[in-house]
Amino acid sequence: MTTSATSRATAAASELQRVYRRRRAHAGSKAPRPSNARLVQSIRDTPYDVQDYIETVDSKQDTVLYLAYGSNLSNETFRGNRGIKPLSQVNVQVPSLRLTFDLPGVPYSEPCFANSGSRDPHNDPPKQQQDVTASEKTPLLGHAEQNNGGYNKDNWHKGLIGVVYEVTPKDYAHIIATEGGGSSYHDILVDCHAFASDDPSEPVPQNPTTPPFKAHTLFAPASPPGVDPPKDGGRFQRPDTSYAQPSARYLKLITDGADECELPNEYRDYLHSIHPYTLTSSKQRLGQFIFLTLWLPIVSFIFLMSPMFLDDEGRQPQWLREFSGAIFKAVWASYDNFFKPMFADGERSIPDGGNDAVDDNDAGKVSRHMTSRLSRSPIEPDIEKAEMQLRV
Repeated sequence: MTTSATSRATAAASELQRVYRRRRAHAGSKAPRPSNARLVQSIRDTPYDVQDYIETVDSKQDTVLYLAYGSNLSNETFRGNRGIKPLSQVNVQVPSLRLTFDLPGVPYSEPCFANSGSRDPHNDPPKQQQDVTASEKTPLLGHAEQNNGGYNKDNWHKGLIGVVYEVTPKDYAHIIATEGGGSSYHDILVDCHAFASDDPSEPVPQNPTTPPFKAHTLFAPASPPGVDPPKDGGRFQRPDTSYAQPSARYLKLITDGADECELPNEYRDYLHSIHPYTLTSSKQRLGQFIFLTLWLPIVSFIFLMSPMFLDDEGRQPQWLREFSGAIFKAVWASYDNFFKPMFADGERSIPDGGNDAVDDNDAGKVSRHMTSRLSRSPIEPDIEKAEMQLRV
């Protein structure tokens, strides 16, 4: 069999696997609501030490109420790729947390991923309602100083909206392992409020009125501006944690998940208003091709190699975490010192393409052709999961 035929066969097998995961994820995906007794019981829960939990999971008996958000709202990600089988679920509002996009990904491709940060409910006033007509006339790629940095990610002021899943102890241990093996996350308990109505058309209250219950979530917030992240046990972060835009692919996982979970329409409208990272210049497209040609095989190799060294609890050895973290930092160092000055921004869209807008000239055609060929590569790792494993 020729190399090209082998590549096509591998790509076809990969596509069949993705279709299978999607079908498996959607098969009976809606779980019942948690019992009132379990919600009341949660008030007595205490936070876990994630490493200890993984090591002693076989002795655990109580189910875990786990707060999910971001791409974990997606059935394809949570049930399909990660194989989690929730026993029950309920949509919630969490006043003490907010959705952020401050986990670094891969420049020019997946600039950032969703995370959560602390929120002071008393110091986060609701955004003034904007004129609907003016909003509709706002261009897709506004200036950076408009719309809270140009893509509306800070336009939600009612706390984190997510789903609390009741999962088995083994499933929660697997969640910890797939979120980076606990290397930078801490388990915390947060007050969650179920919505008073299951009708998604009902507005989200500024201050929830339903009784709270406790849920666990994995927390790795970015360090505040001007504060260096801890050298031991912290996670890698960008100098400006609010700068990058998520990719359209990643945003679609979140918006699809919000639709599947029937989150409030008001929150879904906010998610759909977030502007994704978009290549708008020939320089960016050429930079993407060269950058991914250089780094994607290395990141893919680490990602594919990692399962070979996982222990029985799904954790990486320390040497592999340190090696992977060094590679990940090198990825961003090469971007900051060479690719960004040479090929323009790989984290944020350039309004109207700047002075190098994508057009139909020869350079634009060549760069689109090159990146199109790269996007059809049979090696298509889960970049988000790889980034989680690379954190140190």
